[in-house]
Amino acid sequence: MWAAFKIFFTFAGLSIPAGFVLIPWTFLTKKIQPMYRVGKWICSMGTRAAGIRVEQHGRENIPEGAAIFVPNHISNLDPPIMVPLIPGTPSIMLKAELLKIPVLGKAWEMAKFVPVYRDGGREAAVRTARYAADVIRSGLSMLIFAEGTRSRTGRLQAFKAGPFHLAQSTGAPIVPVAIAGTESMMRKGSSKVYPGTASVTFLPPVYPKDYPNRAELVAEVRRRILSALPDSMKPLEVE
Repeated sequence: MWAAFKIFFTFAGLSIPAGFVLIPWTFLTKKIQPMYRVGKWICSMGTRAAGIRVEQHGRENIPEGAAIFVPNHISNLDPPIMVPLIPGTPSIMLKAELLKIPVLGKAWEMAKFVPVYRDGGREAAVRTARYAADVIRSGLSMLIFAEGTRSRTGRLQAFKAGPFHLAQSTGAPIVPVAIAGTESMMRKGSSKVYPGTASVTFLPPVYPKDYPNRAELVAEVRRRILSALPDSMKPLEVE
């Protein structure tokens, strides 16, 4: 539990005062980059304080310009580990209610994070998709977890259609990402955090124009992520 407290106090102790300074500054200057740089630094400091080491591989596979980063999802540690590794000021899809958090919620809104309305029905889903497409077209990359929710076992689950629909509608390349190690550091349903080493592998980008339909695009992204995961994280059966 001590590692979890370290993360919490590092995030809270750094982000709240930073927010009070940088949010007004961002309003005045209309520049989000300083706030985002500080946010990335806070993410790195928080995970490091908990004894989490990050090994990254394949950065040469990250293309220039806006891209959709699509990792597997095995822990609540995945977002704060991933965000500092993505170039620029990437947007993220997150639960809409998180934007109500004081200071942080406003910062995320200004950073063009995309709210997901879980109970809003089709109309809300369409609104989310349109906003995400506008974010990509504005030149920002996006981080979208392929499975939509964390895996309880660490094994790869079925993929959601969202990131692939977004790639097809905008033409943005998908960068498949394989995350391993965090499944044992913070399991789904638990607030306990354990020190360890997380492995993040950026795989060669997949361009939607090269695939005639969404099913083939999904299959190729999934194949690449599977190729970089250990056997213990691969599905037991073909889905």
